[in-house]
Amino acid sequence: MVNYHVVFCPKYRRQILVGAIKKRCREVFGDVARDNGWEIISTEIMPDHVHLFVSADPKTKPYMVVKRFKGRTSRALRQEFPELLKMPTLWTHSYFLSTAGNISASAIKKYIEQQWNVIK
Repeated sequence: MVNYHVVFCPKYRRQILVGAIKKRCREVFGDVARDNGWEIISTEIMPDHVHLFVSADPKTKPYMVVKRFKGRTSRALRQEFPELLKMPTLWTHSYFLSTAGNISASAIKKYIEQQWNVIK
């Protein structure tokens, strides 16, 4: 398995990932991981961006990991929360993706889990 640290944000970095939207987003992330045989090691959904630390099959292309998470959440959230339809698209086209070995995996997990402490 390969560990990926993925960061992406809503269009115009709007602070929409709160409350019920945040909760549903987390559920859809879990569904995507389960359907693809991946493991979410750590996740943090901030109001204006998402951090995912995912362990995926090395045969899966890295861009497909991101595409599946962003695609499924965009469709589900925009169907369930009509206020999101006002935006031209839910996610930006860009994202950050980095692979992580065993040594840096614990450092990345700790970094993601401490995101709320950074903004306080």
